[in-house]
Amino acid sequence: MMIQIKNSSPVKLSGNCLVVPMLKNNRLTSIAAQVNEASGGLLHQLAKKSGFKGEAGSTTVFHNLSGIKALRVMLVGVGNKNEINGKTTRDVIEAVMKRLQQENCTNAVITLPFEETAAEMHYSLIRETTLYAENAIYRFDECKSKPSKETLVDKITLITSGIGDQYAKKAVVHGKAIADGMKLARDLSNLPGNICTPTYLAGKAQKLARKYTKFSSKILNEKEMEKLKMGSLLSVSRGSRQPAKLIIMEHKGGGKDQQPVVLVGKGLTFDAGGISLKPPAKMDEMKYDMCGSASVFGALQACAELKLPLNVVGIIPSSENMPDGDANKPGDIVTSMAGLTIEVLNTDAEGRLILCDALTYAERYNPAVVIDIATLTGACIVALGHHTSGLMANSQNLADELIEAGNQAGDKAWQLPLGDEYQKQLESNFADIANIGGPAAGSITAGCFLSRFTGDYTWAHLDIAGTAWQSGHNKGATGRPVPLLLNYLLNRAKG
Repeated sequence: MMIQIKNSSPVKLSGNCLVVPMLKNNRLTSIAAQVNEASGGLLHQLAKKSGFKGEAGSTTVFHNLSGIKALRVMLVGVGNKNEINGKTTRDVIEAVMKRLQQENCTNAVITLPFEETAAEMHYSLIRETTLYAENAIYRFDECKSKPSKETLVDKITLITSGIGDQYAKKAVVHGKAIADGMKLARDLSNLPGNICTPTYLAGKAQKLARKYTKFSSKILNEKEMEKLKMGSLLSVSRGSRQPAKLIIMEHKGGGKDQQPVVLVGKGLTFDAGGISLKPPAKMDEMKYDMCGSASVFGALQACAELKLPLNVVGIIPSSENMPDGDANKPGDIVTSMAGLTIEVLNTDAEGRLILCDALTYAERYNPAVVIDIATLTGACIVALGHHTSGLMANSQNLADELIEAGNQAGDKAWQLPLGDEYQKQLESNFADIANIGGPAAGSITAGCFLSRFTGDYTWAHLDIAGTAWQSGHNKGATGRPVPLLLNYLLNRAKG
């Protein structure tokens, strides 16, 4: 979709539809007042007669208003002045895009309530409008023989009167890059496991490296991982016919001496549970066990698009977890790259087995920080539901920065404890550590397991099991936490 900005009167612009914000109880925003005046007061009269109340996300459409060039005028409620925030923006833009599609509008002029919001919110208002408009038209038709013929909006003009052009353009560029990163993450996640294999992900990394100049990729095969003694990662892939890959991507936007931010994404392209086989219901959704890796792809692509002045490394341990005669068995003991031995009490707790070797591998980059992203535990869904990602860290400063970035982006995370008292649950009679800590505090003990391999650097863990995809009628990947990650990187680039 093409998104452009214009600093001109909205009443003089042609298009299928002019979108105008209205406050609660039919109070006019400043931009609505301009449109109302141009229509000779007709807009406000029609709004009252239609029963429109200006509730956030409500819409009504009027056709062929005198004094207005656009074919239609859509009023969209934004609630009260003090209610205009990131969530309101998302709800409003999603409602606008849905109504535009219902009206078969392919292009629209959207005005924003700048005078009703604080100046510091203007950037986020433009950026989030761009992001949510792009997200609203997302469709995954790649595996259908006949793609949907639904009318989609292909052009949006944002009116930015009173806002500096460069400031507005930057907000649009940022929003578009984040939206494109989310789209890539969603596309990869929604692909079925027979297409999106570890080899497929490796090929995608190589394509990105060919597309961007300050971008490189390296793929390690199983023999190379054996030389590195990645026994934990390789123990998971033994039960699969698909060879494991360790995928490394680098965005080299900073100086040679700048320590990189390392993003480690869990890349289980299908998780049947191994010998500890999962129940059949919803097992198809285990193609989403690679959403952590998909978010790293999305974040790295956005870094390249924005040419961020940072060094960012993406490390993706990728495998399948399948039942087989050579698969891990409960009670097996494997040796990690760090030299720690692990008793595999449950083969369905495999994500931590591939992540721990990737976290050890990350040490060679002398990282400023390492953030791993994983659909790691069902326990996180029990604790936080599907709205908030779980967060654990060995640095409170990093945890605070990620929480703030999530709040800014509307992609929230909640910090869980990571105390020594939980580490005791991982004790094993036969190895250095067990791969599960029992039913209590399952998300926390999973984080504790990973922390054993991150003692030499600043680290955070995002458990996105509840936020990476939706089930039911709207089944599909969400693209989270790409917005959180990008906001963190954008904040870091400013500093």
